[in-house]
Amino acid sequence: MMPAARESLLDAAYAALARRSWSTVRMVDVAVAAGVSRQTLYNEFGSKEGLARALVRREADGYLGGVERALATHTGARERLTATAEWTASAARENALVRALLTGCWSERLPSPTLSAVPSSSAVPAQRRADGPLPSPADLVAIVRDRAVGALSAYDAGTPDTADLARRCELVVRLALSCVAAPPGEGGIGGLVRSALLPAAAF
Repeated sequence: MMPAARESLLDAAYAALARRSWSTVRMVDVAVAAGVSRQTLYNEFGSKEGLARALVRREADGYLGGVERALATHTGARERLTATAEWTASAARENALVRALLTGCWSERLPSPTLSAVPSSSAVPAQRRADGPLPSPADLVAIVRDRAVGALSAYDAGTPDTADLARRCELVVRLALSCVAAPPGEGGIGGLVRSALLPAAAF
């Protein structure tokens, strides 16, 4: 299947999930919405569980892509980390699957794929990847922390030593996650992050 058709199926599954709980989403409806046969859908994903895993993997990748953009499109360590925190909070607010991935709280409306790898017989490389392990909240915190450390070390002179920088980056990610559960008031997440980073001269 062409990648565009796979994306259309995932888009259709995501749209269906926005309207109803995953348990009531039917594969035939996803196929019809994407303009392909049900057999094509099964050939691509293998099962409804395979479709769920691929959808969750795509949303995780989309979130991490946004992290990369936040880190790349701002200057200065504080601005990069503030943008990363704001993106994390907004992505979790707007995307129920991203929120579940980041918090580990999967509501009954959502698919609940196991985070560990599942046996895969798919010949589709993208599906074989989706059948691999999915990131836990702790995994995502570590991934974002490490990407932030890499971005700041590469682009900003005078950043703190790597261990201190890693602690500060992880603090920002965890602060963002706390704002997902309890949205901040005046000043928003940006104000909280800037205050948290204020003691560091390099920030």
